[in-house]
Parts: sequence; structure tokens; C-alpha cells
Amino acid sequence: MSGLGRFEARGSCMATSDLWQSAPSAPASSTQWAAEVPAGTQVPEALSRAKGISLSGLALKRGVDVVFSAMTMVLLFPVFLMIALAIKLDSPGPALYISERIGKNGRVFRCFKFRTMVREAEEKLAALLPRNERDAVLFKVTHDPRVTGFGHILRRYSLDELPQFFNVLRGEMSVVGPRPPVASEVREYSHSHLRRLEVLPGITGLWQVQGRHDASFDSYVSLDVTYIENWSLALDLKIMARTLGVVLSGTGT
Repeated sequence: MSGLGRFEARGSCMATSDLWQSAPSAPASSTQWAAEVPAGTQVPEALSRAKGISLSGLALKRGVDVVFSAMTMVLLFPVFLMIALAIKLDSPGPALYISERIGKNGRVFRCFKFRTMVREAEEKLAALLPRNERDAVLFKVTHDPRVTGFGHILRRYSLDELPQFFNVLRGEMSVVGPRPPVASEVREYSHSHLRRLEVLPGITGLWQVQGRHDASFDSYVSLDVTYIENWSLALDLKIMARTLGVVLSGTGT
């Protein structure tokens, strides 16, 4: 069996909270992040030597990322403007939500999304923690009261992720790859989980097209490692095609 068919549907959706902030804080340096996350900012050498994407594969993947992201942002620019306007009309606050995420080899970067939550989302998080439906490392609440009316629509069709194509053009993300974690999640990683940080994080991945509603963190990581160890351009293209189907079906949360 080839392509996506050989992968067992056993992943989990990355579900960290989408907290509103009026302005992004300065990204932490690698040294600062290493102090917060004892595992360090570099993927352990033993894991880096494990089977993964070759240098030629990385170059090919980067080329596809740049071309696809540039075309997407040009073609969908009017959609970007309409979404931004709708967000501003729907609730107070900026159109974009910018959060610090952990990328390849532990580098901190600013991840862009369309804002889907109310201004007081961060203050309301503590009260929702007892309702968490995921493993302790992840966070997810069905019918999160912090999500705005238009935010529900954006999340349902994954339109809130569109600004991340700008992250791809900046070289901080890839179109396909593991979802970018927040620092609080990485602090809970075991040694084997750090394999996720060997490659650029992605807008979509195996978890999104196969294991999106699985609450298990181990399954979530397992799909990411499976992707890294079995990467091919054909696999990326199949995941991208499957993602389009998922988006059009409106199964996002």
C-alpha cells in the first residue's frame, strides 16, 4: 500500500488555546527558551541521525512551499481582506492573532492566524482548564465560549490558518509538517517527542487529514514521526489534496 493509505488513522489534533493579545511580545532568544525548556533548543543528535528528510528532499520541499504559498497569497488576497474586515466588524480587537511558537530545532517564531477569540480570552482560560478534553499536554474544549461568532466559521473551515502562508514564505513553517507547539507544551515533552522539532512545522499534516479528532497526545506525536520518516513529495501533495477536502467539508473546530 502506498501514500496515505499505509498510515493508520491514529493521530490527534493540535489543540492549544488561541489566546488574543493586543500586540505580540518580543520573541524569546534560543537561550531564554532553553532556560524554560530543560530539554534544550536543539534536537538531540541521536534523534537527528534517525531516518528523516534528506537535504535534497528539504530543498525540493522548500521550493514547493515558496511557489505554492506565493500563489495562494496572491490569489486569495481579496479573501484575506474580506476576512479581516469581517473580524473587525464582529468583535473588538485586531484582525490578526500573533503567538510565539516553537519551530525547527527549538527556534521561537511569531505564528500568524486570523483572530477567532474575544479580547478577554487569556483571562478566561483558567476557568476552562477543568473542562479540557485532551491529554494534559494539549488543550481543547468543545463549544469554547471564548470563540466569537465569526470565529466559529473561520475555525470550521480552517480559514484562520491562512495567514500562516506568510510564515512559510519567511522560512519559519512549511505547508506540510507537524503543527507548531507553544513553549508550555514542549516543556512536557519526553526525549522521543523532540523528534517533532527536527523539521519545520506545517500548516497541515497527517494529523489533520487522518487523526484530527483523536484526543491522544501519543498518537498525535506518532503521526508526526511517521510523516518525518516516510516523507516524499508525493506524500506532501496527497496530504495537501486531502486537506482541501477536509476544509471544504467544514469539519474543523
